[in-house]
Amino acid sequence: MKQVKWLFFFLCIFLCGSAHAQIGPLNESNADFDRRLKWFKDAKYGMFVHFGLYSQLAGKYNGKEVDGYAEWIQATADIPKEEYAKIIADWNPKDFNAETIVLLAKEAGMKYLVITTKHHDGFCLWDSKYTEFDIANSPMKGRDFIKELAEACHKYGLKFCTYYSIIDWHHDSQYRNTGDNSWARWGQVAMKPDHKQEYITYMKNQLRELIETYNTEMIWFDGDWVAWWDMEQGMDLYAYLRKLKPSLIINNRVAKRDHFKYDFGTPEQEHPDSAQRYLWEACYTMNDSWGFKQQDHNWKTPEDIFVKLGEINGKGGNLLLNIGPDGDGRIPPASVTILKEVGNKLDGNRQAKAGVAKQKKSNKKIK
Repeated sequence: MKQVKWLFFFLCIFLCGSAHAQIGPLNESNADFDRRLKWFKDAKYGMFVHFGLYSQLAGKYNGKEVDGYAEWIQATADIPKEEYAKIIADWNPKDFNAETIVLLAKEAGMKYLVITTKHHDGFCLWDSKYTEFDIANSPMKGRDFIKELAEACHKYGLKFCTYYSIIDWHHDSQYRNTGDNSWARWGQVAMKPDHKQEYITYMKNQLRELIETYNTEMIWFDGDWVAWWDMEQGMDLYAYLRKLKPSLIINNRVAKRDHFKYDFGTPEQEHPDSAQRYLWEACYTMNDSWGFKQQDHNWKTPEDIFVKLGEINGKGGNLLLNIGPDGDGRIPPASVTILKEVGNKLDGNRQAKAGVAKQKKSNKKIK
């Protein structure tokens, strides 16, 4: 019966041509969906923050530069999880400042922030009851970066949101796969037989912590591509989280992104060339990597980002633009400069529009 229920749900979405059809995982009406997603639709522009143990390595391992995204360094350098876990002893981002990050986002014109609470490497930026591979067992013991960011967002009027990876290279339920490249070995990390439900319970417990302890407004999932994760498990997780917090927003990667667009679609490093029949958000890096990579200086210009934001918003989407703090927790200076200049352009654009509106109003009075 479960499979029939989900098949009916997907059929309804397909026939209606909309990701927020009348029938949903919680039988949500269009009006209720619109109310729940209102702040997201109005926001237009958000900050993505990729930060974790990988930030300490800065794109290098054993003195050599590693190709690819910095946050994937465990996979691309093929580092055994026991070896990778040792980085926790040297991870000491004492300069991490939540207020600096949030105020930068605000100055840039952003309305929400998404932080990588747990990336694919499994390291947690908060003190979780369900693992020792977290901030409480690092030199940062006594600090809680997720709490600091949540409080700063609340203080300065940004929506606080959390990224969470479905795959976990550290958890005992999963192990390095076979293959001749990093994607086959780590992107398609294998699940131990009979350990899948144990891991799903682990995820649910941690996600409940993020909701109940930090009152996250959104869960931004990733890692849905792995072979052992399917639609039914994704939809079960979606329903579980929405029952915990009915107002919660969840991205489509909770299930399989290619087939599911509820609550919103998530194109990455690209965006559609036309409006879509569902809500969507395009995420982009400012250089070539999400996590901090010391040798990556291929920065987009403020003009590039300003134009991209206009294109995305004009087609009904949001832009989620990334920063990657370094191993000390500091925002790269280039990111700061670019974001502030984009913010100035947005301010100038708003002032220009306000001036046009004022002039039109004045002309009407003259007539």
